[in-house]
Amino acid sequence: MDEILAQLRAAAEPTRLRLLALCARGALCVTDLCAALGQSQPRLSRHLKLLVEAGLLERVPEGSNVYFSLAPRAALARSILARLAEDDPLLAADRRAAARLVAERVRAASDAFRRDGVDWDEAGALGLPTARIEAALLDALPPRAGRLLDIGSGTGRLLELVAPRCDAAVGVDASRDMLALARGRLAEKGLADRCTVRQADLYRLPFPDRSFDAVTIQMVLHFAEDPAAALAEATRVLAPGGVLVIVDLAPHGRADLLERGAHRHPGFDDAALAGWLGAAGCAVSAAREVAGPLNVRLWSAQRATAAQPA
Repeated sequence: MDEILAQLRAAAEPTRLRLLALCARGALCVTDLCAALGQSQPRLSRHLKLLVEAGLLERVPEGSNVYFSLAPRAALARSILARLAEDDPLLAADRRAAARLVAERVRAASDAFRRDGVDWDEAGALGLPTARIEAALLDALPPRAGRLLDIGSGTGRLLELVAPRCDAAVGVDASRDMLALARGRLAEKGLADRCTVRQADLYRLPFPDRSFDAVTIQMVLHFAEDPAAALAEATRVLAPGGVLVIVDLAPHGRADLLERGAHRHPGFDDAALAGWLGAAGCAVSAAREVAGPLNVRLWSAQRATAAQPA
């Protein structure tokens, strides 16, 4: 009862209710919230601190910024927000202001990618059959994926695809520009309440052990200095019996990708993946290939249950 009363007290203030309504639609940083509500940072910081302490908002640092989103277990906040009129003038104005700020951030990230010559979608840049790869990846995931983690989520395309079959989906990426594009995509599709992204290192994922029922790693390992360590970390956050799906290039002879594409590995064969996964406590359950200008391999693995030796 004390927890519920604390949450009710935290939500029962106009500015804090506006903050909850905005953050329920997608993660926003303090700067964005100040601009959307037209209030000073010291004032909003106090409100945000109270909401976080009450367990209604989640605070996620990202570089020099801090992003706030509705806490996963904030059922009371969701119930309160469901009672707010969708056409409330003040809340509608807040939403428009926040949408404009997100759009500006996406445009800035898009400009940075064009200016620096970085490909948003490596599969597309390499001429790979994206639609067939996505279909194969979805086929490798269980019909109900529960909580899913996408490592190297890029622009958030996979999160958009898996959203209908997940209770919650989280994407991590090292690039802040990619995260801005992903947040814009998820907000535009109305998925920001179920799908979130955050900055993270694939060798140090900011999640407790056994946090996810499914983990995906798509077109990431060939950039990794230590693929075995990356797979071990992915397995650490995977629940026993959970599914790990890896999508990457099959072995190839394209030296130019190693020289100018920043690839660290010329693709992977089944034996290498099986060895790394076995050492991490996973067993490959299926593998398939999607043919294209460069062949792509998909490996499905399952983490050993408590009753099975890793």
